[in-house]
Amino acid sequence: MFARMRETEPSAGLRPYFTSLFIPSAIFGLGTGAGAPMMALLARELGASVPVAGIIVALLALGAVLGDLPSGTLVGRFGEVRAIVVGSSLGAVGVIISLVAPNPAILAVGAVLTGFAFAVWGLARQSYLAGALPVHMRARGISANAAMHRAGVLVGPFVGAIAVHQFGIRGGLMVELVAIIVAGALIARTTVPEPQRSEGGDVGVLAVARSHHVVLLTLGAGSMLVGASRASREAVLPLWAEHIGIAPATVSLVFGISGAVDLLLAYPAGVIMDKFGRRVTAVPALLLFGIAFLILPLIHELWWLVVVAMLLGAANGWSNGVVMTLGADVSPPDRRAEFLGAWRLTHDVGSFTGPLLVGVVAAASLAAGAVAIGVLSIAGSAVMWRYIPRYVPSPKAHRQAVSAGLES
Repeated sequence: MFARMRETEPSAGLRPYFTSLFIPSAIFGLGTGAGAPMMALLARELGASVPVAGIIVALLALGAVLGDLPSGTLVGRFGEVRAIVVGSSLGAVGVIISLVAPNPAILAVGAVLTGFAFAVWGLARQSYLAGALPVHMRARGISANAAMHRAGVLVGPFVGAIAVHQFGIRGGLMVELVAIIVAGALIARTTVPEPQRSEGGDVGVLAVARSHHVVLLTLGAGSMLVGASRASREAVLPLWAEHIGIAPATVSLVFGISGAVDLLLAYPAGVIMDKFGRRVTAVPALLLFGIAFLILPLIHELWWLVVVAMLLGAANGWSNGVVMTLGADVSPPDRRAEFLGAWRLTHDVGSFTGPLLVGVVAAASLAAGAVAIGVLSIAGSAVMWRYIPRYVPSPKAHRQAVSAGLES
């Protein structure tokens, strides 16, 4: 009876997190939405080839990969708030370097530093929510936070389009710089207590990863392919738009439309996960990613490009929060931050290798790059179908376990 009452607890339980985390996440997302679509186009403006532009987009994810393990240690030792302040500072430096970059090589340095900031932000948010939220509302809480981030990503391209119209491609990065600084400042001022962390011995991220290597190599492979699918759309879509003659400001608007569909599905995905399990969102989302990438090379008109962008937005929205929720589900409570550093590494390795694969294959054919990532997305759906039930009990099984524990 008690378990059932908790499951019907109103969503008011999420209200304390809005000012402490959700609103800063939305502002940070606004910056990402304004800046990310412009990275490939700025690289092209600086003289990079299409393959090199794809690689520079991938370097955002490389920065996240390089930041994942240090972020786990940083959060584990100093807490989420201090970690985010450090990450915001590094992110601001990274965007400034990108803004003043005179050539693709310097732009690449800025991309890596910006990606490092993304890693710190992502790990700190995930660790905070995983430790603070009860299991029965974990997915919807994580999805609500991710939905706020996506709301920012939705608004970002429209704000970015105005800035791009006024200042050129670098206008999108100007918006990103302001957003990173404001979001970091808001987090620094929060008064909401952080989740308690273990007071045990100093156990490094690598040691925690070794002790949980089986889940990281199996379910983590699915997380990696989710990351590859998500990040590749930020390289494939703008580059294909340029290929068919779409202007940069219009590309930003196309991303905005995609973000609207993304946001529409973001919070419902969390509710569905809490009610029916994680597999119900992870598997269809990866299938939809695969279909969209496979049909993209057939598109040669703006309106059909918008349709594919909407499909990619739907896939991204339906997968909202699933990687973070799965990480929270399988993380050890006493070493959560350290484990999540390794867990996020699986996702961010995919975020790096997906656009990198697109860039490499695009040396021969951009269409072939889109097809390659489409095939990997479909493979990811099979991995999630196989391994989610192995490590994460269904909501029904969890309720039965809670009821049995209360009765005893």
